[in-house]
Amino acid sequence: MPHLRIASVNVNGIRAAARNGMSGWLDAADVDILTMQEVRGQDEHLEAALPGWTFVHDEATAKGRAGVAIASRIPAIASRTDFGDAEFDSKGRWIEADFLIGDRPLTVVSAYVHSGEADTPKQEEKWKFLDAFGPRLAALGADDALALVTGDLNVGHRELDIKNWRGNRKKAGFLPRERAYFDRFLGEAGTEVTGVDGTVGTGLGWVDVGRRFHGEVDGPYTWWSMRGQAFDNDSGWRIDYHLATPALAERATAYHVARAAAYDQRWSDHAPVVVDYTY
Repeated sequence: MPHLRIASVNVNGIRAAARNGMSGWLDAADVDILTMQEVRGQDEHLEAALPGWTFVHDEATAKGRAGVAIASRIPAIASRTDFGDAEFDSKGRWIEADFLIGDRPLTVVSAYVHSGEADTPKQEEKWKFLDAFGPRLAALGADDALALVTGDLNVGHRELDIKNWRGNRKKAGFLPRERAYFDRFLGEAGTEVTGVDGTVGTGLGWVDVGRRFHGEVDGPYTWWSMRGQAFDNDSGWRIDYHLATPALAERATAYHVARAAAYDQRWSDHAPVVVDYTY
């Protein structure tokens, strides 16, 4: 059965990634759709890094910050960047592209959630983004749709998702309130879900493809600090996701994190998350 290979990665700057080995990985990866976060560049930089690909791209308001893109071997039939309330600046953090795969439309999202910082204005921006995330998931997932939200979502949902979870319980990325959003995103659709922080909301029924594939195991991690021995010791975080509607999740046939073989072979501090979907 034919498949569509979709990869997501925070490139940590497209120009640096291209210089440091991204192209070699991409040539060998046989990817059909590539979603990117922290592009931190202009269209011309994407064109130089991805010759022969088509792409949609949303730059951040501030130059050299954030930026999301979706590159593909087949052109998108539509794209959107609308997200949240009009007064909320989500530029460079959310882009959707629609593709016609066989006879079914597929919506793919590249999302870059704020990293945040507990009890600071940076965290307030993250709360605003996560508040807008749920309603958009609900809309995208209606009517048995095929939809996929990928990206650096900057939240470790469960203790399995962070090597040193005990030391990070009061830090952005593993705050109970952040994790509770994911409890609702991934909770059974239409049911009452009690989050890890004690709040109650309605489950949206989306599927964490990585966790479904790997089960109750640590990781596999997708981000490691560039400092110290984090990469060599696999002391990482799983914060890069494929969140799929149930109709798409059941089509997933393979999942892997393309972790570099060695520290000096990394071209980003994140590893690509690669999933095959049948169509």
